[in-house]
Amino acid sequence: MENEENKQTGEEQKAENKNPIYYIIEHMPELDLWGRVRVLFRWLFLGGITGVVVGCIGAAFSKAILFATQFRTDHDLIILGLPVAGLVIVAMYRACKDYEDKGTNLVIKSIQEGENLPITKAPLIFISTTITHLFGGSTGRESAALQMGGSIGFNLGKLFRLKEGNEKIITMCGMSAAFSALFGTPMTASFMAMEIENVGVMYYSALVPCVVSALVAKGISSSLGAVGEQFVVNVIPVFNPYNAVFTGVLAILCAILSVIFCDVLKFSGKTYKKLLPNPYIRVFVGGCIVVALTYMSGTRYYNGAGMNVIEMALRGEAPYYAFLLKIIFTALTLGAGYKGGEIVPALYIGATFGCLYSQLLGFEPALCAAIGMGALFCGVTNCPISSLFICFELFGFKGMPYYLLAIALSYTFSGYSSLYSSQKIMYSKFHNKYINRETK
Repeated sequence: MENEENKQTGEEQKAENKNPIYYIIEHMPELDLWGRVRVLFRWLFLGGITGVVVGCIGAAFSKAILFATQFRTDHDLIILGLPVAGLVIVAMYRACKDYEDKGTNLVIKSIQEGENLPITKAPLIFISTTITHLFGGSTGRESAALQMGGSIGFNLGKLFRLKEGNEKIITMCGMSAAFSALFGTPMTASFMAMEIENVGVMYYSALVPCVVSALVAKGISSSLGAVGEQFVVNVIPVFNPYNAVFTGVLAILCAILSVIFCDVLKFSGKTYKKLLPNPYIRVFVGGCIVVALTYMSGTRYYNGAGMNVIEMALRGEAPYYAFLLKIIFTALTLGAGYKGGEIVPALYIGATFGCLYSQLLGFEPALCAAIGMGALFCGVTNCPISSLFICFELFGFKGMPYYLLAIALSYTFSGYSSLYSSQKIMYSKFHNKYINRETK
């Protein structure tokens, strides 16, 4: 009798194991479906709100930069006003009691340690970056967008009274939304916000909100007429051992160049402060130097973001020394106290160096420029996943093996240098070892 009962019980258990409904009912408490749905809807709402707000502001910022660039192009003598424009920027920051602007480093510290991001950061970086571009300073815009988006996201978190952990996530949402709205690359923007603070440790709890905010911001900015970046790389040779070696050498050279770029930027800032402690004198003198170098160069290729020169590099037409002069112009501009970003200059340097590489060795210029851009971006940000995604979004998927190899090598050979001194490398680039060290 007992054997029959045991046999029946065993058959029932087998039936339950085969039936997925029994399994779901049994494990319902572990699944916590209601809790997950509640969290999902919370971040759909907060990520969407962040995307809308930052998308609108990002579209306005994009149009402001485009207007400033076009106005400067049409009125060349406005460059002479750069020193005075610098005085206005310093006065604005000091009026808001922002005596030592830490830029993107402050946003990174906010996510790492919960440091306060004042709401004044967003309008300050918006106006000051536009002024810098209008008068011919050599800067980008995406790092400015990260600051602007991070500030807006952080203060939205304060408005909604989020807990500290969620406050950090919505700060990342703001960064994703701003980068996506301005550059038109939501995939890159989503992962860069999670990847940039602590290299080797990803805040995957922020994945859904960052994706939502990036996609919404991209949609909003596009609907408002802000156009993202995209470049044409049509000729992609077959990936073979010879081309792999060719790509590897270019990637390693770009990694070395990324270290030089980071070091020159930091050296410039320290030297300016040492020789000219007064910020007004420093920015005025720095502006005069940039104006003088502009007229000495006889061209305007090194003022502003230089997207037109990146397009020239993709066609194989950029001057062979363009990458060196862009490093110098950008270091002199940002070191003096003008505002903007370092990411577009890094893309410019990578594109023009890749163009030179193709001219010397007879390879496809557009592909070399694209590889150079991806490798430099990775070298200065230490964000390999974001770097790979930006290659896909800017150039398409056809050159995937080239971009993948170049970014892997650039990440390794760039060592622990970075544009952002607050960034931390959690795991060694060379050994399977936890190091938790700040970048150089």
